[in-house]
Order: sequence, then structure tokens, then C-alpha cells
Amino acid sequence: MRRFASWFYVFAFAASVAGIGAADAQPQRRNASLVAGASTSPPIGWVQFCAENAADCRLRSPAARETTLSSAAFGQLARVNLQVNREVEQVSDQDHFGVEEYWTYPVDGKGDCEDLVLEKKRRLIALGFPRESLLITVVRDLNGDGHAILTVVTDRGDYVLDNFSNEVKLWHETGYRFIKRQAATDPNQWVLLDGGRTPGPALAAMPRR
Repeated sequence: MRRFASWFYVFAFAASVAGIGAADAQPQRRNASLVAGASTSPPIGWVQFCAENAADCRLRSPAARETTLSSAAFGQLARVNLQVNREVEQVSDQDHFGVEEYWTYPVDGKGDCEDLVLEKKRRLIALGFPRESLLITVVRDLNGDGHAILTVVTDRGDYVLDNFSNEVKLWHETGYRFIKRQAATDPNQWVLLDGGRTPGPALAAMPRR
């Protein structure tokens, strides 16, 4: 039943994409996109990941790019999100590696939220999605805990791939408080976000899911 519901969601969205006219697209974009603010520090886990995977972190771009959200593109987002959520056994870094925070690809079939995000980003880049539109993002989840998700910047707004949900949603549909994410032109630069309340001292806390 869960698998049917997930694919029904994909097909329903595809139909809605096909029915949106050019006149409707721009207002939707204004209401559905996050706005980047000042520069901030990257998560310590990202710094550690880049020290071990330098080739995945050194690429910079002269300009931001967004994903054109056709029904086919949305279907790919939904499939990758669902596949990774199902394939990777979700365990904490403490249980997995014996440390509080460690970012890596889930090559052994286990990982936490950051690891699933890294894998989803890698697969989508391999499918041809613009690297600049796939931004690792730090949020506060519904319990107020630090959490990592993948934000996909599209011409119809910013969508979220999340290990807590098999549905791909617009950022404001998640209920999360958005804290910071990668800059579009440089994955090693991170920026504050305007989603939710003004970030306070807890900003520097790292996701631990």
C-alpha cells in the first residue's frame, strides 16, 4: 500500500506539472523558493567529508543553475528519494562508527540523514541534474532536532528530498525550520536561510540524525 501511495503521488504531481501554464509558474516560484542570506560556517561533518572526498567538494560554478521541473524530472527525484530511503538502513553515527558525527557515502548499506543526502545528490548528478541545484541543507525537524535534507532548486520552487518521508515536498510543506545550506556556486560556502524563525545561538549545532 505504501509503494502504491508513493507512485500515486508521483503521477498526481506529473499531471499537475503538465497543467500549469506559463502565467501561473512565476507566482508559484515566488511563494515556493527559499532566499539565501549571509555567509555562515559549514557543518563540521561537511569539512570532514571534504577532507576525505576532495574531488566531490572542489567543483565551483560561475553561476547558479536550477532544475527545470518537468514531470519526468520530478519522477526521477521521487524515485531516487524512495530508492535511497529503502536501500539504506538508517542508523546513527554513534551506532555505526562509534563517533558522534561522521559524513560519508553509505557504501555498506547503512547511514544517517547526512549519508543518505550525499547518496541522493550523487545519484541525481549522475542522472544529469545540475549540481548547482542540489544543495545539502541543515534544518530543525519537527522535534527541534538538527537534521540534514537535500534541497532541489527548481523553476517551480525549492523541493526537499528527506529520509523521513518518501514524498518529495516543497520546503514550506515540511514543517521544518530551515537554517542554512550550501551556496549554489560553491559547495564549500554555506549561507543562512530565511525559512522559519530567525536563527539563534543553536545555529552552529550539527545534524545528528
